[in-house]
Amino acid sequence: MNESPVVDQEAMQEPPTRMVAIDAVESASPILIEDVTVAYHRRPVLWNIDYQAPSGKLIAIVGPNGSGKTTLIKAALDLVPRAAGQVLFFGEPYGQQRHRVGYVPQRTSVDWDFPVSALDVVAMGMYRKIGWLRPVSRKYREAAKQALDRVGMVDFANRQINQLSGGQQQRVFLARALAQNANLYFMDEPFAGVDAATERAIVDILRQLRESGKTVIAVHHDLQTVHEYFDEVVLLNMRLIAAGPTADVFTPDNLRKTYGGKLALLDQLGEKMAQPRSR
Repeated sequence: MNESPVVDQEAMQEPPTRMVAIDAVESASPILIEDVTVAYHRRPVLWNIDYQAPSGKLIAIVGPNGSGKTTLIKAALDLVPRAAGQVLFFGEPYGQQRHRVGYVPQRTSVDWDFPVSALDVVAMGMYRKIGWLRPVSRKYREAAKQALDRVGMVDFANRQINQLSGGQQQRVFLARALAQNANLYFMDEPFAGVDAATERAIVDILRQLRESGKTVIAVHHDLQTVHEYFDEVVLLNMRLIAAGPTADVFTPDNLRKTYGGKLALLDQLGEKMAQPRSR
């Protein structure tokens, strides 16, 4: 958290626009976030976040640098402590539903010098099934290869992970998540630093996951592709600004509340939104 979040004071004073009402825990909901607050060194990073994700959707978390996007994912997954609130996955705490949740962290947060192959990395996603400290059997090696094949990386199965390009590394991490066969996937900036071919490949995989009934929640920075890639959007700047279907929520007005009206791209983006779209 090196950058201070840009906070729209008007948005902070108004109650956030919530497109879903959270009155009771629904076991069918992939994730329910209730009144979550996170603070670093007594400084609030997230404040009173309420959100309930729909099933079978591609969902983007959008907001300025330092707005708490990555922190929200980590707080949900118990990777950082919450000062208040609770998070339920399919109606239960994370520890009871861990096997149904996949996570692709930021590529820059990974030690790529660790001496493992691409196949080893993917197999790590299945350790709950394999068992810790047990050898990877032929069955699971084949499953790992199938996951690598889905992302176009099976020919690199035995390549050391530090010998791969950034886009190739991201594909391998995506394959690891796929090998888990989860119901809900968190992805932190999956398109960051990848080439156009890798981005298209990732989008294709996300759509395949959606078609099979999976839910994907991804931190995303490219505002111009939100409408094209995602069904729903969560606009975040320490507080929840708005959440719901992209067509309803991803508007110039809500973006100004999220970014404090300081994003030069907003006017250009508003003109683009006014144009007819085909999906």
